[in-house]
Amino acid sequence: MESRSQTALVALRRILRVTELNARKLADRSELTASQLLVMQHAGHAGKALPSAIAKAVDLKQATVTVLLNKLEQAGLVTRRRDTEDRRRVWIELTDAGQGALDRSPDLLQNRFERGFDNLEGWEQAMMISTLERVAMLLDAEELEAAPILDIGDLDRIVDEYTGKK
Repeated sequence: MESRSQTALVALRRILRVTELNARKLADRSELTASQLLVMQHAGHAGKALPSAIAKAVDLKQATVTVLLNKLEQAGLVTRRRDTEDRRRVWIELTDAGQGALDRSPDLLQNRFERGFDNLEGWEQAMMISTLERVAMLLDAEELEAAPILDIGDLDRIVDEYTGKK
């Protein structure tokens, strides 16, 4: 018979595995990481967006978004365009290739989580948050910087880690 700690560890492992499997599926279908896709989704939804607005919308640091945008621009998925009235402002827009990659990409795991979580009663949400925060504390992870993205590894990494593509 399994102990409760073993049952909890199995549940944690399942969460880690589904996160890893989703990251690989995303990389295989679109050659993007979850954070890159999230940035592209925001830029695509807005039509055009400022990097600072993207950072705020996806709850990532400005520096992380800049690195992600550099990689997306190098891949030809987004363009940067200076504002004609204020040259200090730079607008981010999806290219046709970027829109195609967005169209091919599967649903993000955190979107699935958010839909399910939002359907829970308020007390259930509070209990889950408390429990997850306690798990982070048990693992000495409460001080680690993290963004609301279900992904593995650094958020500004290159997708080649999963696909082996260059």
